This record gives sequence, C-alpha cells and structure tokens, in this order.
Amino acid sequence: MNLDLETGLTTVAESSPLVNAVTNTVTINDVAQVILHWGGLPVMSDDEREVSAMVAAADSCLLNMGTVSEEGEATLVAAGEAANETGAPLVLDPVGVGATPTRSRIAERLASELDVAVVKGNYGEIAALAGEDAEVRGVESVGEYSDIATTAIACAQRYDTIVVASGETDVVATATEAYEITAGHPDMGTVVGTGCMLGGTLATFTGAIADSEQACLIGTVAFGMAGEAAAAGEFGEVHGPGSYAVAFKDAVAGLSGTDTNAAEDRIERVTARGTE
Repeated sequence: MNLDLETGLTTVAESSPLVNAVTNTVTINDVAQVILHWGGLPVMSDDEREVSAMVAAADSCLLNMGTVSEEGEATLVAAGEAANETGAPLVLDPVGVGATPTRSRIAERLASELDVAVVKGNYGEIAALAGEDAEVRGVESVGEYSDIATTAIACAQRYDTIVVASGETDVVATATEAYEITAGHPDMGTVVGTGCMLGGTLATFTGAIADSEQACLIGTVAFGMAGEAAAAGEFGEVHGPGSYAVAFKDAVAGLSGTDTNAAEDRIERVTARGTE
C-alpha cells in the first residue's frame, strides 16, 4: 500500500477544502472544529432554503443522520442532490441505522437515491445498511461482528460506494477489496462524537484528495494516530475524558510534523474471510 500520510495532510492544509456538514445538534461544534483543525473550512448550513446554494460552492458535503426530523430529512436530500449536481464528494454517516424503522428508511433512501462517495458508520450501522443482522442500541453498535471486512465489501457493492467501518479495528472497503487499519486508542470511545468527527474528517480529506479511496485511508489513519498521540500525552496531560477531548483536537491540529512515517504499516489488505 503506497500511502504518504504527510503529503496527504499537507494537501488538505494547502487546499483548504470548503466542507458543508449537515450534521446533528449533539456534535455540530465538534465536527466543525475537526474540519477546521485538519485545514478545511467548515460551514454547517442545515436550512433547506439555502443548503443547495451553499453546497454548490463546497468541495465536499457530509450528511450525518444523528438527529433526524422530517425537516432534517428534506435538508439531507436537498444537500445530497446539490453535491451530486456539482460533483462534490458526498459522505454519508447513517447514525443509528437499524435502531428504528425511521432511521433505516432514511438511510436506505439516502444511500440508494444519492451518488454517495463514502459511507461511514460503526460495525452495527454498516451491517444494518448492508441488509445483515445487526445490533444497534440507540446510536451505538453492540454485538459481535467477526467478519466486518466481508460485510463492508457487501455494503460497498450494494451502494456502489467506499465504506469505512469504524471500530476497534477500522475497515476501509470498496466493492472488490478491504483494508484493516490498526490506529486509534480506547480513550476515543470515552468521548461523545468521535464517530461524527471521523465523518467530518473523511469529508475534509475527500474534498482535498481526488482519489476517494486514498482519501479515506489517509483520513482514517490520521484520525487514529491523532487519538494515539492525545492518549500518550503528546498534546497535554490527560486526566480523563474532558482533558482527552481537548488533547485530541490539539492532536488533530498538530499531527503534521509528528512521527507519521509508520502510517503505511498500520494498513493491511484483507480479503473476505481471510487475509493475504
């Protein structure tokens, strides 16, 4: 795997992609901050009356279903259609799909009706979107997913997209192959919103890097390495979830220039039900 993390980080910082994030009210500030800290320009337009015009000027668009409403569904669709019209990469985060019929219906609609460049979700969400049995409690993935790479490939095939399945080991999959990424730290799970921030990260990187698969690999590795650096105290002493959240954002902002040479070693190509 030819992966140049430092070049990817520099590309994002120098191009400053404009990212329109239609995201949930719980983590809107966190998503905006992480987009900014990578070097992107966040705009959080979520009004159906203007979102199409805003997305028309954007380099990428994030659709996050974290807090969904009837009006919110219409905005998600309008934003997605606008991104498709301009060719801006569209990242879908189907938060909580599988937890309720409403979320499942909306996620299926967005993934099917729109040209989605990337679907990002936790193991349970990706399994549910792929049409497999999944355990999603609220917006959290529960249960065991022993062959998530195969599931991610199936989801990518179903929606003709790239899939990023986040968990203890992250998986980036296309319709024909998958990569396991070993980067991150358990402390990331103590902070509300890291999944949403990964969605914002992927929207930022796909807005700057033309190859969406490369953008997902680089963005996912960078996100995990920032989590490690924060936990290691490289960006301030960590006493608990609150200080870790601050250190993590500082790590995102300061990751470029740290030891990123080992990023390529974090990625392993796998095939369905086995590794090569």
